[in-house]
Formats: sequence, structure tokens, C-alpha cells
Amino acid sequence: MPFFTPSLVFSSAILLRAILLLYGLFQDAHSSLPYTDIDYFVFTDAARYVSRGHSPYRRETYRYTPLLAWLLLPTTWPGAAWFSFGKVMFAVADIVAGWLMVLVLQSRPGGGTESKRALKFASIWLLNPMVATISTRGSSEGLLGVMVVALVWAVMKRRLVLAGVLLGLAVHFKIYPFIYGVSMLWYLETPPPQTPKQGMRLTEQLVAFVNRSRVVLALSALSTFMVLNIIMYAMYSTPFLTHTYLHHLTRIDHRHNFSPYNTLLHLSSASSSTTSGWHFESLAFIPQLAISAFLIPIALAKKDLPSTMMAQTFAFVAFNKVVTSQYFLWYIVLLPFYLPNSSLLSRPRLGTTAAVLWVAAQAIYLHRAYALEFLGQSTFVPDLWLSSLLFFGVNVWILGIVIDDIGRMESRNQSQGSSQSGEGEKISS
Repeated sequence: MPFFTPSLVFSSAILLRAILLLYGLFQDAHSSLPYTDIDYFVFTDAARYVSRGHSPYRRETYRYTPLLAWLLLPTTWPGAAWFSFGKVMFAVADIVAGWLMVLVLQSRPGGGTESKRALKFASIWLLNPMVATISTRGSSEGLLGVMVVALVWAVMKRRLVLAGVLLGLAVHFKIYPFIYGVSMLWYLETPPPQTPKQGMRLTEQLVAFVNRSRVVLALSALSTFMVLNIIMYAMYSTPFLTHTYLHHLTRIDHRHNFSPYNTLLHLSSASSSTTSGWHFESLAFIPQLAISAFLIPIALAKKDLPSTMMAQTFAFVAFNKVVTSQYFLWYIVLLPFYLPNSSLLSRPRLGTTAAVLWVAAQAIYLHRAYALEFLGQSTFVPDLWLSSLLFFGVNVWILGIVIDDIGRMESRNQSQGSSQSGEGEKISS
């Protein structure tokens, strides 16, 4: 019996997560090194404050939307089993994201992927031990993953109101998905007329750009984002804005950080300077957003939207001033959309080299980080700094391959041909 059938793939994915959840309970009870992620204790502590009528931001280091604390309220109910409610929810989100991946792969414009092959690519997420471990340890990245894949599905199906709601919710939940807005707006172009006008004036070009699809998506996304923020601000005032959004502009986290900015962040954290939290590395978002939020989507979104979103996310993480293992899930969840037409698969030697270098560069960094944190050796310079530069260089090289691959793809917009008119796209929720 072939393995890649829906029942076997999804039952295996569920079993993998069930085993890890049970193992996590055992390790937490019998080991000095806990399986549960420290962030999960932050989430559940915040939920406990909410259950008592207080602000979740009374829990130090809670830097998330109150929605997350609300979702985890069952972890405060009596009974030890309820403490794992959030982990189960995150694991279920992984499975739902995988199911949506299969739907997107099977129905992509220009010819979908047949069922068995779609399951193989979705298994990169569903059967990935790293993905399953991160969710079952209590990281909330699985929730964001299912939002992003649902967003891809909604846009590809032209469910633009739903897509806007999902985009607004995802950006409220964690800021970075706003970069997808540029790609989606650029992708939703009105097909050119049979006899295009020559020498269109700027005003005519602007009018042509502002089509119904783009307006519906933008308004629904902005409305969702603003309504959620107004509600949260009314309930929690300035701490909501400070901890959920403004903190990320001045954060100086340096532990477990693969970014080349790691050493600068460490120096800043030890500095006695009182410049309102602003340091040189606070400007890291300028090249990061220029590449991920503007250059990549404008160059590639009309070629293949899901693959472009993957390239955007890869660039956003690679150039971020804080890079942890959890952030890798942000682009791994989009990887199955890029790989079917990638040179990393069509040229196995290239793909193997990229994978080996990506893993090896992490291993080198982690080896020196272990020496720092557990052995007490001073490895910041040159060890950690050079290893972070190596990892950054590998990521930039892989990003170049991804961008080149997408640039060679035929336009997915054009493949839809005359089956859609400029103002006749399906706009529904």
C-alpha cells in the first residue's frame, strides 16, 4: 500500500504529535531539563492573569496580543491535563495547516499538483519533526502558520473578504505578515485589455491600479486590524501598544539568536546608555523591509504568489535582527508551495548542498553558543560573530536561488487568461 494517501499521512502526523506530547509530559516530570518551552509558561501565566480579571501584560515578557492569552484560558481550569490544552491546540493547528496546503497545491492556477504529489510536499510540514516538536513544546507558531496558509488559499480562490480578514488577524497576531499585503495587492492586477492604451498618463495608471479586488482586500484587512486594535487598546490601554508592537522596534534579545546583529545586541544590553532604547541595530528593519516588503513582491508576485510569499518570509527572517529556530517555521510553512518548481529539486546536487550548508551553519553556531551558555567560555568574538555571518551568508545564497527560480516561472496571472475579467473576479467571504 503506498504511503502517500491522505489517511496515512494525516494519521502519521497526528501520531507523531501525540507521541511528542506524551514524551513531553514524561520529560517535564523526570528531567531537570524541561521539554516545555519557556514561552509556554509565559503564555499560560498571562492567561492566569486574564482569568482573574487582570491584564495579561502583568506577566513580564508577555509580548503578544491578548487574543493568545484568551485562547489559552482553559489552561487555567482545574486539573493537570488542562495545562497542555495550548500544546494540543498548536498541534491541531499544524494539522489544519497541512490540510490547507494540500488544497492549495491541488488547485493552483496554471495547473494544480496531483493528489499524491501534493501530499508529499505537504509532508514537509506535516511529518517534519522540527515542526511537531516546536508546537508540542508550546510555541504558538502553529497558529500563525494556519492563518498564513489559509490566507494563501483564500487569495488563490478569490475569497477576498476572507483573505482580508485573515491578513488583518495575522498582522494583529504577529506583525510580520503585513509584508504579504504588498504581494497580494500586486498579484490582484486587472488583466490588460485586448487593445492596450499606449502612453497612459499617471492618473490613468493609478485608476487602473485601484481595481475592485484590491480595494476589497485592503479595506477588509485594514478594518479587521483596526477593530481588533481598538478593542484591545480600550481594554488594556498603552501596555497593549508597548508590548505587542513598539517593543519589537527596540528589543535587544541576544540569546539563541542566529542573526549577525547578535553581538551588537549583546553589547547594547550591557550598555548603560539611556537613549530611549534606540541603538544602531534598531535600524536593521530598513534593509529588511526594503527587500522583503517591496523589492521581492514587486519583482515576483505576478509570477507565483505563494512562492513569492515564501521568498519574502525567508528574506525577512534572514535579515531580521533576532533570528531563532522558531522563526524558521515562518517560511517552512510556505516551502511546499515553492519546491515543486524549484531548482533545489530539479538539481539534486544543488538542493543537497543547500540543505547541508543550512544545517551545518546552524550546528557551528549552536556549538559555540553551547560553549558560552553552558561551559562559561567567552565565545562572542570572533566565534559567535563569525558563525552568525556564515549562517547569514548561506541564507543569502539560498535566497538568491529562490528568487532566480521564481523569476523563471511563467506568470500565474497570465495563465488564468481570459477566464477572469478585471472587475468580474469572485469577491466573497
